[in-house]
Amino acid sequence: MADEIIDLSQFIGRHAEGDAPAGTLALWGADGERSRFALPLWRIVHLAGADRGVIFWRRTSGDLTLRPFIVLDTAHDPARLDVPDVSCQDHASAELHDAGSDGLVVCLGTQHDRVWGLFVEGRARRPPLSSREREDILFLAGECAGLLFLWDFADEAE
Repeated sequence: MADEIIDLSQFIGRHAEGDAPAGTLALWGADGERSRFALPLWRIVHLAGADRGVIFWRRTSGDLTLRPFIVLDTAHDPARLDVPDVSCQDHASAELHDAGSDGLVVCLGTQHDRVWGLFVEGRARRPPLSSREREDILFLAGECAGLLFLWDFADEAE
């Protein structure tokens, strides 16, 4: 993991004219203890050169609609809640699928009847990730998975 101090000014200043005002940081679903997801999710968004990160879930059977659990959006306020139809295999975890400008997906794991994943996207998204960026993103995704499954936040999804 990089030893650098997080410098928000680098990230905040890159919005183009006509976008959300510089300094936009919209969180959805991060109330109370779930705010613990904000920092690792923000770091993932920043490392990926993106402007939105979504921790999502879907059922393993029946209604397979992808549902947002936590959303961090640096381009729109309020945060965009839509989750595109991204693939996360039922029992895959710790896999990073980089689709370049279409975003990246990390499968976080499964619990009970739910598959969990992380989706990051944005117009500034730049492929390819360096090996260091990939490692850091996977480490941070592991923190998110730990919060979901070890802190039982995944049980709160509905």
